[in-house]
Amino acid sequence: MTTPTHQRAVLPEYEAAAVRSEAQARRSASRASQAPRRNFTWMLSVVPPLILAVALLIGWFVSSAYGYVNTLFLPAPADVLDSLSSGFSSGIYLSNLWVTVQESLVGFLLALALALPLGYVLTKSRVLAAAIHPYLAAGQAIPVVVIAPLLVLWLGYGWVPNMYVCALVVVFPMVVNTMLGVQTIDRALTDAARVEGAAGWAMFAHIEFPLALPSIIAGVRTGLTLSVMGALVGEFVQGGDQGLGSLLLVAKNQYNTPLMFATLVVLAALAVLFYSSTWLIGKLAQVVY
Repeated sequence: MTTPTHQRAVLPEYEAAAVRSEAQARRSASRASQAPRRNFTWMLSVVPPLILAVALLIGWFVSSAYGYVNTLFLPAPADVLDSLSSGFSSGIYLSNLWVTVQESLVGFLLALALALPLGYVLTKSRVLAAAIHPYLAAGQAIPVVVIAPLLVLWLGYGWVPNMYVCALVVVFPMVVNTMLGVQTIDRALTDAARVEGAAGWAMFAHIEFPLALPSIIAGVRTGLTLSVMGALVGEFVQGGDQGLGSLLLVAKNQYNTPLMFATLVVLAALAVLFYSSTWLIGKLAQVVY
């Protein structure tokens, strides 16, 4: 037989369980009410691009099949597919794609290793920011196609100068996004962390970096996608025989427009792959932090 004291001790447990079940029911109802909205958002982000792609493909096919546009300037979709198929079967695309991927990834990682600490330091030191900002802006204003021949002259031919070209292309947006992320942190949060004793590495690792991470990831997304362009610029300047940029030059010199369009398709797929990988990085960062 339970005593009144035992009943009083058990009642709060029942009340807590009821509160938890009610909260879970509310969360389930909220997720259920948001599901149609998420489905509509997903359809809105997928269906219009697909409709536009189908319309462009139909217009492309009609213009080339009925002779509205010279096939020298706009090859038929079937010719582009044949060029893609023969290029992959012969290994031309895979070998050149691997070279471009190496150049862009190594250049991006080099720029990332420079941009993150530089952007953080520039937000913490007004003197360094005043000294370095003009050179960053000047480096961004000078076209990289002008700097690439100098890098080839200094470093020789090969993938090394292309790597530095990629780094020059992507370092500025990543520095700017890192600075923006650190500068927009709520000062009340950092002041509260200092009151609790956070300073130095602890402040950076547990407060500043997680709060600035969305802006940093936006810069990483932009930089990784632009790194493909940097690799192409370096390959164009060198005029060698390796990389997708060199393959584009060969196709241009041979007036092989199906090969040019097929190479552009491969480049677009590479850019989409890089962009998608940054999306996965963002999701992983949300899980970790």
